[in-house]
Amino acid sequence: MNSNIATHSTVELTYVRSARAFVLSLLGPLTIGAGVIWAIVQPWRLTLLHPHGQGFWWLVIEPPLLLAVAGAVFALVVARPLLAELDEARSRGDTVPGEQCAATG
Repeated sequence: MNSNIATHSTVELTYVRSARAFVLSLLGPLTIGAGVIWAIVQPWRLTLLHPHGQGFWWLVIEPPLLLAVAGAVFALVVARPLLAELDEARSRGDTVPGEQCAATG
């Protein structure tokens, strides 16, 4: 006699990223976006648009461009390794502060 009443069920554990990791992953793109919006809202700050008698450094070092570059550097050099380290710690089974484990299935 075969009974299908008691069966084995599998539960998948999915990890929800912490709010800190989510904010960390958004800081770089938001900073780049802020630089682009700043350049659009205040185009007179971009001397590349009217380079009358300006030197090289005056044209290169502009606040909206520097903000966008700082956001890109943060996203690539700071945030990406930190998020990879958090994911690696989670895969090893270390407890990462602020992460939750949700059972689905």
